[in-house]
Amino acid sequence: MRLDAVFHNGRFTTLDPCRPAVHTIGVLGGRIAALDDEVAGCTADVVVDLGGAHAVPGFNDAHHHLSLVGKGLRELDVSYAVTPSLEALYAAVAERAATLPEGAWVLGAGYDQNKIGAHPTAEGLDKAAPGHPVWLVHTSHHMGVASTEAFRRAGFADLAAVPDTSGGQVVRDAAGRAEGLLQETAMGLVERALRPEPAAEWTANIAAGARAALAVGLTSVTEPGIGVTDGIGNGPADLDAYLRVRERGELGVRMTVMPYITALHDCGVFEPGSHWYGLDLGLRTGFGDEWLRVGPTKMMSDGSLIGRSAAMACDYHDSPGNSGLLQHDPEQIRRSIGEAHRCGWQIATHAIGDRALDIVLDAYEEAQRRHPRADVRHRVEHAAVTSDAQVARIAGLGLIPVPQGRFLSETGDGLLAALGPVRGQLAYRMRSFLDAGIELPGSSDAPVVASDPLLSIHDMVNRRTASGAPIAPHEAVTAAEALRAYTIGSAHAVHEEHVKGALSRGKLADFAVLSDDLLGVAPDRIAGVTVGATVVGGRIAHDTGALRVS
Repeated sequence: MRLDAVFHNGRFTTLDPCRPAVHTIGVLGGRIAALDDEVAGCTADVVVDLGGAHAVPGFNDAHHHLSLVGKGLRELDVSYAVTPSLEALYAAVAERAATLPEGAWVLGAGYDQNKIGAHPTAEGLDKAAPGHPVWLVHTSHHMGVASTEAFRRAGFADLAAVPDTSGGQVVRDAAGRAEGLLQETAMGLVERALRPEPAAEWTANIAAGARAALAVGLTSVTEPGIGVTDGIGNGPADLDAYLRVRERGELGVRMTVMPYITALHDCGVFEPGSHWYGLDLGLRTGFGDEWLRVGPTKMMSDGSLIGRSAAMACDYHDSPGNSGLLQHDPEQIRRSIGEAHRCGWQIATHAIGDRALDIVLDAYEEAQRRHPRADVRHRVEHAAVTSDAQVARIAGLGLIPVPQGRFLSETGDGLLAALGPVRGQLAYRMRSFLDAGIELPGSSDAPVVASDPLLSIHDMVNRRTASGAPIAPHEAVTAAEALRAYTIGSAHAVHEEHVKGALSRGKLADFAVLSDDLLGVAPDRIAGVTVGATVVGGRIAHDTGALRVS
């Protein structure tokens, strides 16, 4: 038999319990056709020597805003690593403005008031970039700060005339004028002036995001939210943008995309006595192929934990009187989930606070009771603060929680300040989900935090904040469990475990070549492991020189 490629002299961790380790993989048609001695006697178009390197199934990020990662790479970086103070942030804005044409937008993302001491203000941005509209998005992507000129471009020449929004907040001064900070749905007041971007810009963002994903060993990504203009998508033709990038050969990473719930609508009668709720032509979860497919529909229920806008059952520890907010009223959440469920959608609802989580769980339970479906796997994105009772309820309803490991270090100190020492023990639970029999996925929510799966795995195992403080250490998982989450678990979260997640015959030939044995290094050294190469469908998609090809 002639194979497309043979990868040999490797130390592959397969995650297949029937054959947990192999040294050779043969590939045909993008899938694994032979392992070890089965390759003997076969010829191949390409032979690749791994030089004894360790390799694992390709990492799969279950919640990763790939288009926004690419957008961030092409815009101003105001993260703490680059601008470690408010003064440094304003200086970076001024420096960027100086390179742009007069009146051009200054766009950036990544700042965290928890680390630099305060949010920027319109007044400060006006001084840094006079005459330029400036829009800086918070690291959580749940709030942003606009300059006076940005407000003017959005139609608000008078800052006192900036309206309040349902499910959001416009922060104001004593005179009632907008100070610059817009939270949750209020972000749309400015972002409507920026979206949709030209197709050439958005496709460039996707291509840049794909390259960045491959560089950290990601072979599959789920993009949580397309088809809208409110910050987590670009516009109604987002799927077309992904198709264009794929057609140009620049996608590289396998994509599952989540249409945002507002892209779904009543399409009319599809059979006697029943209306279709979803996308036109009956398009729903599962449509597509192994490179680009429609996954769950995404819905927001509340805000951000580090932004103190997630809907909590009690006040924030450091913000008395503030228990966050819901982005939609409970009835709207119930109705949207019920209709999407009825029409065959898998649903992924953002719920960070425990108050929001109860509302979402109620809606899922009612939807399943009214319209029973088998193996639906509805999801709770983040599930950041979860009680024991809620963990049990998630398991009982067959739901999939999608917590983020990397949040524990990059935003952990802010999380602990917001929750306090007691409720902090309920943050981003993982061990409890596994012990309840739940298949845990791995995810980053990039660009909120770094997209590198190895860094996230490190945090899932070690659970310490950036300052070194432990954060719910009883929720730690092992390296093997974290690896499973970032492979099999994330595939399971979108009904794809039959084709990916493990390295076995018939499955996709997707794997990452590592600098060391992920399951053998000391737990505190996991973050030091790096990706030497990424292989997707048996083709080398990224290589730092780790592979020898003949």
